[in-house]
Amino acid sequence: MKIKVGIIGATGYAGAELVRILAAHPNAELAALITQSYGGKAFCEVYPHLYKHVLMDCRELDIPSLVQEVDVVFAALPHGHAVPVAREIMKYGKKFIDLGADFRFNSKDTYEQWYKVEHADPDLLAQSVYGLPELYREKIKQASLVGNPGCYPTSVILGLAPLLVHGLIDTKSVIADSKSGVSGAGRGLSLGSHFCEVNENFRAYNVAAHRHTPEIEQELSKLAGEEMIISFTTHLLPINRGILSTVYAGLKQDINLDQVRSIYEEFYRGEFFVRLLPPGLLPQTKAVAGSNHCDVVPVVDRRTGRVVVISAIDNLIKGAAGQAVQNMNIMFGLPETTGLDKPGLYP
Repeated sequence: MKIKVGIIGATGYAGAELVRILAAHPNAELAALITQSYGGKAFCEVYPHLYKHVLMDCRELDIPSLVQEVDVVFAALPHGHAVPVAREIMKYGKKFIDLGADFRFNSKDTYEQWYKVEHADPDLLAQSVYGLPELYREKIKQASLVGNPGCYPTSVILGLAPLLVHGLIDTKSVIADSKSGVSGAGRGLSLGSHFCEVNENFRAYNVAAHRHTPEIEQELSKLAGEEMIISFTTHLLPINRGILSTVYAGLKQDINLDQVRSIYEEFYRGEFFVRLLPPGLLPQTKAVAGSNHCDVVPVVDRRTGRVVVISAIDNLIKGAAGQAVQNMNIMFGLPETTGLDKPGLYP
């Protein structure tokens, strides 16, 4: 019997990737594609690449009707919009996976401080599980509500996790420098993502103020066992998709690269979606485009006493839709790789 799936926000970039992945998922059936802007339109009119693969119309949200048709709902909505929907969906005993920020935080105060909206249901927030499978697989198995991680946090957290768990770095020294493709800004129109603004350009944005900062610090602090504050700077690349993060940290002991690599190998042993690249290869956005992989490489700089960790993901897949489907697989007792085990596209 297939898992019946509803997607709210199906016509955004992350929503469309959910549709693409789940349309080919052997254990899932698309039941409802919800959108505010394209109600009544065939989905392939909005995304022609899915013609003959998705023969469904978009429709507007009607929760009483939706809950009768689905086993799980994915929400790809702006922050502040998922809470009331999740409340209603979960009343009917359905599972809910939020690709936005509403259920990523342990503290409603932190969420409200950084996102400038009141959290409408702190009790529901307390029930959510942070959906990073490589760290919280067992909790996700039991969850009915998952807050899918942000794209930048996924790249930084997976890059640093082995070092923090083993206490190898000075937690006050972490600097994360991350670059993202333009699809991270979403499909809505804005001056900053116009072709003429992005093409032949490269710029930093939201310096010392990016909303993913507290999410990263929350999860790094858990791994380290102490409160962490990091320097986090984001940049916009003139590419469609992909994130490359370069993270710097001071080493607390004299340790060589072979020792660090062995720690990463052990930490991610058996993790299909995290690839520790062999010596001589460094992560790059094109190598993960279209895949649910996170490529990671640590480099020890003996001269400065620092470790440099480079990670790459597709912001729309491991950074959003692919990771959400990975979480769904876990929640329903399926192998994590189901529907996600294909390599990306190149070139």
